[in-house]
Amino acid sequence: MTDRKRGGATRPARPAWAGRNYTLLTAAAVITGLGNSGALIAAAFAVLASGGDGTDVGLVAAARTVPLVVLLLVGGAVADRLPRHRVMVAANALNCLSQGVFAALVISGRAELWQMAVLSALGGAGHAFFAPAAEGMVLSSVRGEQAGRAFALFRMGVNGASIGGAALGGALIAAVGPGWVLAVDAAAFAVAGALRAFLDLRGMPDRAPGGGLLGDLRDGWREVVGRPWLWAVVLQFSVVNAVVAAAEAVYGPQVAEEHLGGAEPWGVALAAYGAGTVLGGLLMTRWKPRRILLAGTLCVFPLALPSAALAVPVPVAWLVAAMFATGVTLEVFGVTWMTALHQEVPEEKFSRVSAYDWLGSIALVPVATAAAGPVEALVGRPAALWGCSALVVLLTAAVLCVPDVRNLTRRGTAGGGPVASGAPAEGQPTVKAPSGGSGEGMASAS
Repeated sequence: MTDRKRGGATRPARPAWAGRNYTLLTAAAVITGLGNSGALIAAAFAVLASGGDGTDVGLVAAARTVPLVVLLLVGGAVADRLPRHRVMVAANALNCLSQGVFAALVISGRAELWQMAVLSALGGAGHAFFAPAAEGMVLSSVRGEQAGRAFALFRMGVNGASIGGAALGGALIAAVGPGWVLAVDAAAFAVAGALRAFLDLRGMPDRAPGGGLLGDLRDGWREVVGRPWLWAVVLQFSVVNAVVAAAEAVYGPQVAEEHLGGAEPWGVALAAYGAGTVLGGLLMTRWKPRRILLAGTLCVFPLALPSAALAVPVPVAWLVAAMFATGVTLEVFGVTWMTALHQEVPEEKFSRVSAYDWLGSIALVPVATAAAGPVEALVGRPAALWGCSALVVLLTAAVLCVPDVRNLTRRGTAGGGPVASGAPAEGQPTVKAPSGGSGEGMASAS
């Protein structure tokens, strides 16, 4: 890194590989990360404040996920055909509108359950188009040999934003109510969309027209099923993400309300997870495991800790520690997973493969969140949470039985695979980001 002098002062310059597109994408993701981390808490507490119970919280969460599941494959095919930044900007505009109306209804005290569900569904529809397009952008903005470090730094910025966003969101909910936190999220989407509108794609490689929407989707499907390591991990996370979503979106706020002191300590716990991801990202700027998926999958086991902590329930300090440890290890998985995808999947098919990744990773989330309340009524909340932990452990152990997961190795340079080859941007060779790495949605297998 070099220094630049301006007006006699010396200031550090950004790295040579961090060009205009990478900077804009990172700034936009950090801004939406700040807004979203608080809004996720605010939506749950808005439902509870309106008189809803755990089942209602789950139904609103499911309402966001259903259109995301239904439209993801279409979003992936569209993102491989149209300029990806325009798809992202349009999705940000829809999310801004839906969150703005949601905020206005909550602030006015007139929000009804069906309205919150419809607005959450609109947000999910926007994210169905945003997520695959974002997957095809960040790693297209940096030189291939720098992709691993660039991605880790990108994740550090987004995850750092989630620390402040979750903690501030919890405090604001306690101080002024959830509606204002939702309003901040709407403003964040507006700013992020404006930044993404200024992306310069003149250096991006042209993509050949496909054989129609169905043909494109079949092509993406062949890419997925032809790689055992890919479909095995996606199947694993189809259940893991579902039970984690049920634990954190439905059971977590209730445990916090009844045993931990309300929204503020729950926000601190989520912020601790964000702090862990920052440390994990810092680790991954230095550590480059040779067997990338073996290292990453071993780091999924601690994801069972938060559900177990909520099941007891442990004091806030222990819950914070569990969330922090989970953040560190899951970030290791996130970087290794994206390294594998970036290395193995051709750039022109990346959004379609990403859409299948997202679809598999969230398909069961609406089922799990909607069923969380009835399951709690049937077996009790502690038993439901212990079940979540057990599923995480069993499925992660099963994935380690797949030889390709254990044996997939890093190539000579990080990110030196098909995505990096011939992917210029801003007049120089250029990069890309992970499922959920945009800071604008729930985690997927990546």
